[in-house]
Amino acid sequence: MSEPSEWLIYRGAGEPHEGIDRLPPPPPWRDFAGRGAPDGDGPDGDGSADRRLGGYRHIAELHRPGAEELEMINAALYLRRPLLVTGSPGAGKSTLAHSVAHELGLGRVLRWPIVSRSTLQDGLYRYDAIARLQDVQLAAHAASAGTTGAESAENVGSYIRLGPLGTALMPSDRPRVVLIDELDKSDIDLPNDLLNVLEEGEFGIPELERIADRLPDGEAQVLDHDGNKVTVRGGRVQCRAFPFVVLTSNGERDFPAPLMRRCVHLELGRPDHQRLATFVRAHLGDEAARSGDDLIAHFLERSRSELLATDQLLNAIYLTDAAAPAGRDRLADLLIQRLDRPR
Repeated sequence: MSEPSEWLIYRGAGEPHEGIDRLPPPPPWRDFAGRGAPDGDGPDGDGSADRRLGGYRHIAELHRPGAEELEMINAALYLRRPLLVTGSPGAGKSTLAHSVAHELGLGRVLRWPIVSRSTLQDGLYRYDAIARLQDVQLAAHAASAGTTGAESAENVGSYIRLGPLGTALMPSDRPRVVLIDELDKSDIDLPNDLLNVLEEGEFGIPELERIADRLPDGEAQVLDHDGNKVTVRGGRVQCRAFPFVVLTSNGERDFPAPLMRRCVHLELGRPDHQRLATFVRAHLGDEAARSGDDLIAHFLERSRSELLATDQLLNAIYLTDAAAPAGRDRLADLLIQRLDRPR
């Protein structure tokens, strides 16, 4: 049996060893060590912008988006309309939201990843009725025992947390950026359910509206998606500056005409060699972009007839550069497998 390649950490030999200590630093887009760091992404604080834009994003700033892309982004900003961005996986749809927030200083991107079970209320707010019921029971028990200190059952705001879209609609002088990611994966009703909120820029919280006249000045303190306490008046959230809403889609389904009418639509085409090199340079640096130039060219050639994602290219260049395995091209092909192959 031949000796395993030197770059392998797990060798399948069945003998414990300390090989995990030889792992190089993670790819920038999979580095979670900066979460909560005071300087991680500035106001972001969770490292999400660094993972999206790349650790070398100052180099990426040399790249300028195409004229149509810039025009559609600015049209959405001027018109206060959602921007619907469609394109193949890894075309940079989600990165666009982080790039706008970074350049315009609009804080952390509020991300709402869509799954088949997502509902409008998930994006607006969540009410923890079970926790409130438990506290009511504790308060009743404390009262019967003649003790104090239990939290008032009327403090409904303590059991409400705004979602990403709900937080973006809180009144502020500057817009927040909210990313509604992969809307095409949603249930068939969600695109229609979004219509009124995106049109009116407001929504009600029935749990607060019912008791607004019993609240001090009609106000309740709730948690927003950032974990901060914010004030909701009269049980309604009404924006002052309409948020920059980015909805992304991989094109797996069509959306209803009423939603399309309310959005500015941007179709991201297949990236060319220069743009792919910029992606690689932004995440991995100049040297990786130079050494991986042949992989970029091969990726482009394959993508003419196969569905591929730029994430796969980044994975291949990082691994073949960091681990330098002998079978470089073979490993790259294993990592860059077509996404539309028959199952």
